[in-house]
Amino acid sequence: MSHVGKNIRKIRTVKKLSQAAFAELFGLARPSVGAYEEGRSEPKMETLIQIAHHFGLSVDLLLTKELTVNDLYGFERYQQPDAPAADAAASEGASGATPYVPTARLMEYIVRHHDAAFVQGLATLTFPPELGGATRAFEMQGADMQPTVRHQDVLLTCRVDKATLRLRAGRLYAFVLQNQLLVRRLLEHRSDNVLRLRADNPDYPVQDVPFTDALEVWEVQGVFSTYLRPPALVEERVTRLERQVEELLARLG
Repeated sequence: MSHVGKNIRKIRTVKKLSQAAFAELFGLARPSVGAYEEGRSEPKMETLIQIAHHFGLSVDLLLTKELTVNDLYGFERYQQPDAPAADAAASEGASGATPYVPTARLMEYIVRHHDAAFVQGLATLTFPPELGGATRAFEMQGADMQPTVRHQDVLLTCRVDKATLRLRAGRLYAFVLQNQLLVRRLLEHRSDNVLRLRADNPDYPVQDVPFTDALEVWEVQGVFSTYLRPPALVEERVTRLERQVEELLARLG
């Protein structure tokens, strides 16, 4: 029995694609996607190949196995690059181009973060070399790290080697988990390999996250922001007083 209909539905759910958006990706009519998912029809072989290729799957896997969430987050295992992920990241950084992961592509990145071809196909940003070699840029979502990091700021990060896991208390990290990018400050790395994390926004609780839940760990080195903070009232008064003093000194001189 073919599992393609259920698999298309599961892929759409993970990728947060509507039936219309999924149909547009492969030049289909939206009702056709609904028909596939309900088992009333099946895609042509050409379409199956396109879907499998797009999501890094084999056609056989798409047809013969009902994919689990773990399978979906492990797409990259079927197309692992020859070079280790750390080496691939180092080569990206060496070129001066930092792969940028906007929120719109975050779930895709989570699924395919080991796929060197996918990472190299991301848009890139160029930042100062002081950030180091293996870098990523992530778009921040939410208010949990305000005032340090604001919604839609861009995090400039360097990879943390999971083999050595040298994390420092008080530093800011971006954890790529199976369903989100979690940006938190490290409070403690406990002996049971659980990370105690806190948000800079006091409205958010302290979290305990098992290290094994992290697909990748990135240390935040800087933040690019388009938010222009207006001067505080006290700052405005100080500036005005300084100007008045300067004018008075000029008259006396």
